Amino acid sequence: MKTLKVALLGCGNVGSQVARILLDDAADLTARLGARLELTGIAVRTVDAPRDVDLPVNLFTTDAESLVADADIVIELMGGLEPARTLILHALGAGAAVVTGNKALLAADGASLYEKADAAGVQLSYEAAVAGAIPILRPIRDSLSGDRITKVMGIVNGTTNYILDAMDSTGAQFVDALADAQRLGYAEADPTADVEGHDAAAKGAILASLAFHTGFDLSAVSCEGISSVTAEDISAAKDAGFVIKLLAIAEKFADGDGGEGVSVRVHPTLLPRRHPLAAVHGAFNAVFVEAENAGELMFYGQGAGGAPTASAVMGDVVTAARRLVLGGPVPAGRPSGSLPALPLETVTTSYSIGLEVADQPGVLAAVARVFSEHGVSIETMRQTIHGEGASAELRFVTHRASEAALAATVEAIKDLDVITSVKSVLRVEGV
Repeated sequence: MKTLKVALLGCGNVGSQVARILLDDAADLTARLGARLELTGIAVRTVDAPRDVDLPVNLFTTDAESLVADADIVIELMGGLEPARTLILHALGAGAAVVTGNKALLAADGASLYEKADAAGVQLSYEAAVAGAIPILRPIRDSLSGDRITKVMGIVNGTTNYILDAMDSTGAQFVDALADAQRLGYAEADPTADVEGHDAAAKGAILASLAFHTGFDLSAVSCEGISSVTAEDISAAKDAGFVIKLLAIAEKFADGDGGEGVSVRVHPTLLPRRHPLAAVHGAFNAVFVEAENAGELMFYGQGAGGAPTASAVMGDVVTAARRLVLGGPVPAGRPSGSLPALPLETVTTSYSIGLEVADQPGVLAAVARVFSEHGVSIETMRQTIHGEGASAELRFVTHRASEAALAATVEAIKDLDVITSVKSVLRVEGV
């Protein structure tokens, strides 16, 4: 029986679970593949570091280069740009199939990795890079390859979804919900990558590249986090029948010159509570896909965690191993299209705008005049009076308009004498 040598790079939360599955489920994997998967070693920085999973000590090594040089399949779960990039390129150049969950590397330099894999005729797989255990990349790449995807919209960061869900259900402020997420292990001690949207942006770039067959890197992604979302924003959204989620969105638009382009963006978003994504609670993830023929599809599940993410990794490992055993074509990794990345100001969207205003006659007329002057139509308006003779709060939801027109409207409203402050500006989807 053929033996395939597997090298594992990294033994953190996910890597240790992948190693456990390879060892504990070896017999079942052999039966499925008709070949034996041999875990030849695990490359780590410190061999004797404490780990949650009990693994044979003799598997650990600090010599990642030698491990890669002798492997049929390399699983890269180290994270970061280097040395992960160099090791993956070496593995691909040596003819090994590579499975990675490194979203940051793929978003920053996926093009060179795809090119190397195609040139070497080997497989580069990365299902675990987006949405943990949820099988989303293969369905977009394979199952929907005969369709035309028009939009992908996803909750792809469990930390931010947990925080916003807690704010929605308990009325907590952002800082308190974040502290609770840190206490429970959903958020890191330094949560910047999550709460400022950087993690979701990397995943959005990967989703956009697959959905629209064009390479998009982080420079194409407009990114805004959730740290400015207040309990008042959450409460006002709830009163209006909305929920706030951090969404990664990749959407096709006309580019204004008779062609098409793609907007890739991450930002807090108001969703109607009837929308399927509005029902995604806690640290779970979901990705909502719109295609011309398939219509609307949603993929839901655990978006993080050692065992769930290891499940996605092992799916790629089994697929790569089957091709090595049975032969067959390797799917092209390099995107074949050339759609331009559209700047944010060209996007058509809706806004929710919260204003603190003087409680006096003529305020609403002045604000409505600014909307009209910029060609922006108001869909709904809600008013809250804070007390007789005091200030009032106005919250508007607009009809769809260009981002440029909406942004100009907000800037013009700020200049009105009757405006005390612009309390919040949030985009709206699903209406």
